[in-house]
Amino acid sequence: MIKVILICLVTLFILVVLFLGLNPAFGSRPGKHTLQRMKKSKDYKDGKFHNRQDTPMYDKDVSFWSVLRGFIKGTENGRPSEPVNVVPFSSNNFLKTHNGLSVVWFGHSTVMLNIEGFIILTDPVFSKKASPVNFMGTTSFDYSHEFDPESLPEIDLVLISHDHYDHLDMSTIKKISHKVKSFYVPLGVAAHLFRWGVDPEKVVEVRWEGSYMVNDKLQLAITTARHFSGRRLTDRNSTLWCSYIIKTDNQTIFYGGDSGYGTHFKETGEKFGPFDLTLLECGQYNTAWPYIHMMPEQTAQAHIDLNGKLLLPIHWGKFKLSLHPWTEPVERLETAADAMNIKVITPKIGEILNIDDQVATEKWWRKENFSEYQ
Repeated sequence: MIKVILICLVTLFILVVLFLGLNPAFGSRPGKHTLQRMKKSKDYKDGKFHNRQDTPMYDKDVSFWSVLRGFIKGTENGRPSEPVNVVPFSSNNFLKTHNGLSVVWFGHSTVMLNIEGFIILTDPVFSKKASPVNFMGTTSFDYSHEFDPESLPEIDLVLISHDHYDHLDMSTIKKISHKVKSFYVPLGVAAHLFRWGVDPEKVVEVRWEGSYMVNDKLQLAITTARHFSGRRLTDRNSTLWCSYIIKTDNQTIFYGGDSGYGTHFKETGEKFGPFDLTLLECGQYNTAWPYIHMMPEQTAQAHIDLNGKLLLPIHWGKFKLSLHPWTEPVERLETAADAMNIKVITPKIGEILNIDDQVATEKWWRKENFSEYQ
């Protein structure tokens, strides 16, 4: 009997190793050249990257089992009761808005920017699953229209903030790589893209406090975020995570990726602000993990710290990764923004929004509007 159990355990172990090794969705480990760069970083110690502020994964007073019970129990209004009616995207219309700044939010953290004719896409995820496999994992909300990444226009830059599945999606990367001029990714993440067939000549690996001239009109600066990384059970923080500052002569934009609240927002605002537009996470928070995701009120404060003019909340509207109702993030943010005199823009998913001083958006997610909008 013991022999049979041992054989079963060994067989299971071999199958797990093969699954992890053969499934390309897990990506690859950094190559020798990247490892050398990582080891030179002051933020890389003992084989891992570290936040500059102490950042525990969970609050010390919260038990894993209480969190698990919460997910098993579920959340009232945790997902939309019917498909979210989104606006079908038109590349032609988007490309026409090239004189200033236009944005399209595709849900969660996927945003396309048209900055004076430069097309930038952040953390593109167009799959139904935020998972390495299709048969399990987080499923996106139902939309009235599914966006086809292959119908997107030619893209100058894709910015990846970190390698979690809800920000870096193998299927999407493979579908758009032929139309992307450059991918900017944190240290260690390039190996994932190489495994998925992206031309290494297109990929630039960035580090905190790095500055990159894309061309004579567009500049990127890389700043810290308070988060973590990893695509496997055993590779947490083996790659870097970051935020991006996008700058032209006329526009300065902050893309925050995922980040808990911290002193880095004020430091970034003092060094690079003011920002014409901030794209900040607002969703998937919980008191159990208060250091790696912001509460909506902290999102508002981060915008103030950054010296931002307009705030577009992201990281909500597509995936349920926490225990709050799906509309709670934006409702709480709106309340905080009103108290702090912050202008928040909330475009419908897929809507082309031209950014100017008079820009206005609907509160489309509210019940009195949502049913009518369906």
